[in-house]
Amino acid sequence: MSDDQPQELTAEEQFRQQALDYHALPTAGKISVELTKPAETAKDLALAYSPGVAEPVREIAQNPDNVYKYTSKGNMVAVISNGTAILGLGNLGPLASKPVMEGKSLLFKRFAGLDSIDIEVKHRTIEEFVDTVANIADTFGGINLEDIKAPDCFEIEKQLIERCDVPVFHDDQHGTAIVTAAGMLNAIELQGKKLEDATIVCLGAGAAAVACMELLIKCGAMREKIYMLDRKGVIHTRRDDLNEYKKLFANNTDKRTLEDVIEGADIFLGVSGPNLMPQDALKLMADKPIVFACSNPDPEIKPELAHQVRDDLIMGTGRSDYPNQVNNVLCFPFIFRGALDVRASEINDEMKLAAVEAIRQLAKEPVPTEVLAAAGVAHLEFGAEYIIPKPMDHRLLPRVAKAVAQAAVDSGVARIDMPEGYMA
Repeated sequence: MSDDQPQELTAEEQFRQQALDYHALPTAGKISVELTKPAETAKDLALAYSPGVAEPVREIAQNPDNVYKYTSKGNMVAVISNGTAILGLGNLGPLASKPVMEGKSLLFKRFAGLDSIDIEVKHRTIEEFVDTVANIADTFGGINLEDIKAPDCFEIEKQLIERCDVPVFHDDQHGTAIVTAAGMLNAIELQGKKLEDATIVCLGAGAAAVACMELLIKCGAMREKIYMLDRKGVIHTRRDDLNEYKKLFANNTDKRTLEDVIEGADIFLGVSGPNLMPQDALKLMADKPIVFACSNPDPEIKPELAHQVRDDLIMGTGRSDYPNQVNNVLCFPFIFRGALDVRASEINDEMKLAAVEAIRQLAKEPVPTEVLAAAGVAHLEFGAEYIIPKPMDHRLLPRVAKAVAQAAVDSGVARIDMPEGYMA
């Protein structure tokens, strides 16, 4: 072969080019604005803008609730980021986060029929970011925060929940936690164990890790049985470098390493980085362990390596090419759908737990043929390799949205009742 002949691309290089082409062609980006009303004639334009638009303006001025009747607010979600924690790529800035935020908007539309617009914010302080978002929040039915580094994300979400009159939800925290909890509860049931008895090791101490552990505690896990690790090892009470969120998981223990805490553990959750869970460490876990290795694109331990040393485990990852994908798309579109449809003022714990239960129960039901076809498999049945539904399962929308909406009504944060026959 001569030197001037083109070299064949590797599979990774081919995928990279496909991804770039997908975003660039035939039109740049993944979302656009579409019209919902005719705008072809002079009469249409008179109704759409001047002078007709004055009539809904007057109605909304008299009664702010009329904004839901005459505008798209009730079906609109803002996806907002500062680009400080983009996927697994780190702090690359607001502009670099735009493809991810457009992707999130795509998922809202594809899975829940929600219109969505991405907003990338430049700021110097947390207060500036919060002010920016709070000042525009009334434009939207809900705010989805995304890819904001810890611990800033905790304070940002807390302040925005207090200041905004629409639901604010940091998906990296709560979406991850909801899907993780749903899968974990099913896995521990299959393994014949109880969550309140389980020793849990969490490798990672960022937004997703803290939210996952807090939600698992609400589901029955015992805080004192949780060992959390960051880059410096086990989070323990004698460390003086812990922020207020890590302190919640500081254990009074002499254990310092992953190998120390993994011995006899029932559950491992990885929300950290690739290849950080050695096979030898996995061998130390209790009988019938549960391993969720959720680092993307490369998990803390690859399933094929895990199964080499343990034939009694149930395993999940963040990847679609392995069984039991822990994927936020299983919940966030449907949580917002339910919240917006009853005009919830917030997304509270009751709504999150309702989503957990709806997702986990769906995995126990027979899987329709069309879902199998979309997933590219011949058979799925509740068990070790099917503990959470597939993202393409069309039943997620009615089940999760209805459960969330009902929880909003029951917990008193809904402004209207569920419409009659909602998601029937």
